[in-house]
Amino acid sequence: MAQPVKISVEEIKRLRDETGAGVMECKRALEQAEGDYEKAKEFLRAAGLLKAEKKSGRVAKEGVIACYIHHGNRLGAMVELNCESDFVARTPEFQQLAQEIAMQVAGMDPQYISREDVPEEVVAEQRRIFYEK
Repeated sequence: MAQPVKISVEEIKRLRDETGAGVMECKRALEQAEGDYEKAKEFLRAAGLLKAEKKSGRVAKEGVIACYIHHGNRLGAMVELNCESDFVARTPEFQQLAQEIAMQVAGMDPQYISREDVPEEVVAEQRRIFYEK
């Protein structure tokens, strides 16, 4: 029977710093990869994709509504930014993000309010431009 590979704390820390995965996930990935750092990164990458698929069906039903009104009250924007928990919605960083998005929307002079309002030919043209890059 093969002897288990000894995984150093430094290796776990390095993998964690590089990938942002949890300590135990990094340790498990290194054990699965028998100490091979690159294979461990691949395991984490594959696991991350699986996690993303699992989370894709979750509903982001919490959030905030942020408004930006430009000086002179002639221009404004209102943005709804959603997240999965009220804990996140209450953080100053999340609220600041919503406020900054509202300001950016106002600065961009949007022509449509929602995706459904955009004519199909405009969507097709924008896709064509995007894929030509």
